Amino acid sequence: MEHRLAAVIAADMAGYSRLMELDEVGTLARLRTHRIELIDPAIAKNNGRIIKTTGDGMLAEFQSVASAVRCAVEIQNRMARRNLDVPEERRIQFRMGINLGDIVFEEGDIFGDGVNVAARLEQLAEVGGICVSAAVRDQVAERIEVAFEDLGDKLLKNISRPVRVYRVVLGEAPQADGPPASTAARKPTVAVLPFANMSADAEQGHFVDGLTEDILTELSRHHELFVISRNSTFVYKGQSVNIREVAQKLGAQYVVEGSVRRAGDRLRISVQLIDTANDSHVWAEKYDRKIEDIFDIQDEVTSAIVATLPGRVEASQQERVKRKPPGSMEAYELALVAKVLHHRSTPEDNKEARDLIDRAIALDPNYAHARAWRACILGQCWVHSWCENRDALWGEITAEVDRALALDENDADVHRLLSAVQISRNDLARARMHQERALSLNPNYDLVVVQQGELLTWLGEGAEGTLWILKAMQLNPHHPERFWSHLGKAHFTARQYHEAIGAFMHLSAPDYSHHAFLAAAYAWLGDGTAAAAHAARVGALAPGFTTSGFLDTLHYVRAEDIAHLREGLTHAGLGYEKPGP
Repeated sequence: MEHRLAAVIAADMAGYSRLMELDEVGTLARLRTHRIELIDPAIAKNNGRIIKTTGDGMLAEFQSVASAVRCAVEIQNRMARRNLDVPEERRIQFRMGINLGDIVFEEGDIFGDGVNVAARLEQLAEVGGICVSAAVRDQVAERIEVAFEDLGDKLLKNISRPVRVYRVVLGEAPQADGPPASTAARKPTVAVLPFANMSADAEQGHFVDGLTEDILTELSRHHELFVISRNSTFVYKGQSVNIREVAQKLGAQYVVEGSVRRAGDRLRISVQLIDTANDSHVWAEKYDRKIEDIFDIQDEVTSAIVATLPGRVEASQQERVKRKPPGSMEAYELALVAKVLHHRSTPEDNKEARDLIDRAIALDPNYAHARAWRACILGQCWVHSWCENRDALWGEITAEVDRALALDENDADVHRLLSAVQISRNDLARARMHQERALSLNPNYDLVVVQQGELLTWLGEGAEGTLWILKAMQLNPHHPERFWSHLGKAHFTARQYHEAIGAFMHLSAPDYSHHAFLAAAYAWLGDGTAAAAHAARVGALAPGFTTSGFLDTLHYVRAEDIAHLREGLTHAGLGYEKPGP
């Protein structure tokens, strides 16, 4: 048993039971992600030590009071930013208490009055806040740039004496209504005006408002767009407005407007996207549905609009960029063109994409989305060996993703790429955490959705993986050709050989790995002739091919999936290894 003076942070997750009842698996996954990405590194960085964890809380000990306060402030401020794009009812938030006192250390645990006071201070803290004792405040008041609010003496449960309590004054919580000025200038700004209720039934107004709000919420998940808040746009509800004037007042480049009309048992919804720079209609769509379940209609229409609209905005932006000389491009426009070039998947386009994304970052080093896409563009170069030193390039990719995460924890692309990096490292548990975070931030982003299918394939859940990949193809009808590759592997993993062959056949220039899967699929179907033909293509495209070398490039976690592919390759005539010396 050891007694010593130490600073203790007691942290507790607010609303844990409610969140677990609402979504147990998702809550635990998000909590693990926050631990891995934020909480544990912050504690380690500040020379702290986690002593005890419970389902919804933890105790951490620090030898320096200033380090304990810095750690708690960092966690709470960054959690506030992380929660910007999360619906309020699903946010993971913490209360924290910090005390300096005599601690008893025994068998890896801590006890004593100092711990008890920290726990009671945590209970006094507001959600997302920090309360500290006078001992903590007096130690750090002149040493770190943190303000404190005196809450007076408090009687704490099971503590015989009054304790002077202070609240740490954290920075103003970031608001989703507006980004920094540089971000707003860089992103296309979209305003969604309240849809008009054209029905004779005034009661339909609630549905119409709900539809508009859902579209606003879902569009806000897209970090390539800046979406004007509801508070700003709903002031125009029921008004006949001049679109260009409204757009100027709101600072919006694009305006979404629509109407809803009920006729008998049918609901007709019209939507249009207007580019206010030239009053042109970029896109328009009509939805005609039976009103059997009005809320299912609302979900369906919202999903359709949200899946389509960002692509239409980006296409409009691309046309505008084409008309500008390169010297007038800003960081967003450079990144936009770089993304387009990346999707062409040629060495020449990749090199040009790298040049453009580097220029974008030079203009704005804190542009997280550009840094995430730089990692993606370099990743394409790494995958296809369009570089001299793959090891050095891999280090550059991972460093770029880490920088992007530090700049913006709420960008779906950042977490999508972090997941891809972990897949490449065969750390599929951590990959799944980042993938779930990316999905929670933007569930209608085709690149995130298709990667969910790819991840499930490597986890051995090929049948479910095919559903996600097919969904991604629906979200983006003009999807990259590699989606077919992901689909073929998912079908093969699910033992759906005919479907796997059909998917691979959509590839215009299959590489040796695609021919290897095709050879194995035909072998499992008993078609030796076709299997041998694709095996021959493998030998022609990859003269040094070995089964073990090929399997090492894949990321299956289940031994039975590896054995299944190996057996198919063997029956196709590819079950050989490189001869020894």
